Amino acid sequence: MGTKREYTNGEVTVVWEAKKCVHSGICVKGLPEVFRPRFRPWVKIDAATSDNIINQVKQCPSGALSYYLNNRVEKPPDPVSTKIEVLKNGPLLIHGTVEVIHKDKMKEIKHRSTAFCRCGYSKNKPYCDGTHSKQDFIG
Repeated sequence: MGTKREYTNGEVTVVWEAKKCVHSGICVKGLPEVFRPRFRPWVKIDAATSDNIINQVKQCPSGALSYYLNNRVEKPPDPVSTKIEVLKNGPLLIHGTVEVIHKDKMKEIKHRSTAFCRCGYSKNKPYCDGTHSKQDFIG
């Protein structure tokens, strides 16, 4: 079982699940004052507003970062707003709500950003696990 850590500012709690992380760096690039992999603790939750943190966590392609609100009600995501982004030499990134139907017919709903493998090497297909960077995938 992987490491799971929670960081809270009282309003929002960010949850990080190490086992799911593909180290895309999207969190670090988007909010470097909050997500600081060279420091411990690596999440400095008080370095940005709750709304900015929530918006950045929603960009996590692996689902390793998630959040929950401690005392505030959040409006549900817009079910028709979906964006597809092809990352250079990386996964296909789907932003928005999608239904994934697996080959065994199991269904799951993804509400944030989801990274789908394009290189074929992922051990977590159809999702990206970061293996493309070890295989020198170009695409």
